[in-house]
Amino acid sequence: MRAVRNSRSSPIIHIWVPDIDSAKGGIQAFSRFFVRAVTEVFPTARVAVFSKNDPAPPERELSARSVRFDCTGWWTRGQRTVAFTRLLVANALHERPDLIVSTHVNFAQVGYWLRKFTRARFAAIAHGVDVWGGDVRGFRASEMLRALKAVDRVLAVSNFTRERLIADAGLQPDRVAVLPNTFDEQRFVPGPKPHFLLRRFGLRGDERVILTVARLASAERYKGYDQVLRVLPAVRRAVPSVRYILAGAGPDRGRVEEMIRAQRLENLVTLAGYVPDHELPAFYKLADVFAMPSKGEGFGIVFLEALASGKPVIAGNKDGSVDALLGGNAGVLIDPDDLEELEQALILTLRQQHPLPILRQPDELRKAVVQAYGFERFKESVARNLAGGMTPEVGSRK
Repeated sequence: MRAVRNSRSSPIIHIWVPDIDSAKGGIQAFSRFFVRAVTEVFPTARVAVFSKNDPAPPERELSARSVRFDCTGWWTRGQRTVAFTRLLVANALHERPDLIVSTHVNFAQVGYWLRKFTRARFAAIAHGVDVWGGDVRGFRASEMLRALKAVDRVLAVSNFTRERLIADAGLQPDRVAVLPNTFDEQRFVPGPKPHFLLRRFGLRGDERVILTVARLASAERYKGYDQVLRVLPAVRRAVPSVRYILAGAGPDRGRVEEMIRAQRLENLVTLAGYVPDHELPAFYKLADVFAMPSKGEGFGIVFLEALASGKPVIAGNKDGSVDALLGGNAGVLIDPDDLEELEQALILTLRQQHPLPILRQPDELRKAVVQAYGFERFKESVARNLAGGMTPEVGSRK
């Protein structure tokens, strides 16, 4: 691991995030871990975090860390983009940072122009849905792609996202590296099914629970919860004690409820709604299998959380889920468009008859995911990509 070289005693690093004190989704979680990793990898750096949507500094995230935090979330939504852009430009021109990293590609265009005036090295992190929106077949904005092609480094969270950026968006391979997601390994651990959730959902302890955690929205249907609903009647015939918990809120709930009624699955499916962040570990403990047969997921932190909780995972084989499940060594990868394949994977896993032995070894599942994607491994990847992965190195000047 090469150290940051700089003529200054303390290099300056600016980190741009959509928000950080939020349980909205994977990009926010990634941003929190990224800020923490940067402060530990570069302990002498002066780190400033700029958040578009947080209304105030999240003290619980940045306390005891030498980080300055500025935000524009207190502006009205219509004013926020302009306010945030001004904040980024004013601070970059005043402080002349050695490195700017955006944890969301939406800010790449601002970084592209600032890079011309400040000579700061600029890196943008691409997750997946932020680049191609809800439609995995196309990309969102030509202006954003032009900016991504011009930045010093794009860090993709999975090989799937990297390959798409190279093959379909035309980015140069030497400008796109992989910085996988991480997760909170202290929070997500194996354990017994929580009594409070068994009571809340009217479950018996011996019932076999399939769990999916996903926002219910038309743009999120690629996550595959419709597919699980379609195969449930057949799964129930093979595993009569099966129940399906679909956790997540969103505008697609009404359509999902109609789908459940049409298949007469009211006694089989529970729509759990929004899950508070503090309850999420308990939901994984409740499950016997986590199933999200997606086909447009950039990576999927939920897969890591489920595996760390010792739960077998079923995912799609066409997206970033492949990375999360270690190429099929830590979970079951199926064709998300093949209902029969999904049905058989669920039946075999619920019966504990699947030929992949690790699915019946909770401690081994946890060990595998911690070794591959724990925070220490994430820090190593941050150091490699930011300190040694750019030319010139972070902090050097022409």
